[in-house]
Amino acid sequence: MSPEQVNQSKTPSARQGSGAEFHFKALTPDLILDAIESLGIYPETGLLALNSYENRVYQFRSDEGARFVVKFYRPDRWSNAQIQEEHDYALALAAEDIPMAVPVILNGNTLHEYRGYRFTLFPSLGGRAFEVDNLEQLELVGRFIGRIHQYAAQEVFSEREPLNPQILGKEPLAWLKQSDLVPTSLRLPFFTVVEQVLAKANAIWKRQAFASIRLHGDLHPGNILWTPNGPGFVDLDDARMGPAIQDLWMMLTGDRQQQLMQLEILLEAYEEFCEFDTRQLALIEPLRALRMVHYNAWIGRRWQDPAFPMNFPWFGDEKYWEQQILAFKEQLFALDEPPLSLIPY
Repeated sequence: MSPEQVNQSKTPSARQGSGAEFHFKALTPDLILDAIESLGIYPETGLLALNSYENRVYQFRSDEGARFVVKFYRPDRWSNAQIQEEHDYALALAAEDIPMAVPVILNGNTLHEYRGYRFTLFPSLGGRAFEVDNLEQLELVGRFIGRIHQYAAQEVFSEREPLNPQILGKEPLAWLKQSDLVPTSLRLPFFTVVEQVLAKANAIWKRQAFASIRLHGDLHPGNILWTPNGPGFVDLDDARMGPAIQDLWMMLTGDRQQQLMQLEILLEAYEEFCEFDTRQLALIEPLRALRMVHYNAWIGRRWQDPAFPMNFPWFGDEKYWEQQILAFKEQLFALDEPPLSLIPY
């Protein structure tokens, strides 16, 4: 989809923001540097903004030559306890020799606050993009996800919200309905097809009795860096409880035959460390449907954050919602298709 400049009359209205987005407007470079220096870390270079919309993330090199990433958390999204649970999980995985980006412990803490801003420092992993079509890389990633899930299944999250159709589907849909994002002329066809998609996704979800484990939660290829030692996993911001397939399905690309080949490679490597319940393959399309609904509400809820109109300029255009109607119709069809299976029908 090519970005298009949005006519002001079509942009989401100001009333749809929570007000928390304005918090980041006061996060100036001087304030960021002061926050970092309050921990006894002194940047030698400037701040390089990294690709993050939900939070504000910057890379820098300290005066001692160490490269760091500093992450400032969006207010009112996660509680301190939820963030700390994420940090503790990352540190526990790293203790199992899993290449996970972990928060730096300074003065006995991983979560810090400066003038009302919560932030964390991470060592910069470095590396290049993970090539999802590189089958050797895919095999190694599958092996590490198996190791992560082997450890993850031993305990549960007590603070972080779960992954389910209520939180990722029903609630975002309700928010979209009360907003004025969808053009009046498209509201009926858009919400009709979304409701049909969610109804089918919910029905499939209810038929699956799956074990719920601690997840990365947002394990798309962009959250895997390829280092000289193999994959490095980053960004546990969306860690939550849910089915294991959530951390696998976003690795699958291309047509059905390509996805089956990728799935076979992933699961063969994964099962060297952790057994996989193949019944969860039926959840791939419901999970994709939930992600689609959540994505639209997520952008709308964040619209008052200047980063969102700048990076999603097409969002308020009527053509975007026409395309979304078509995308949800295709997803409705996909939900009726037999799920991916390594056993021929």
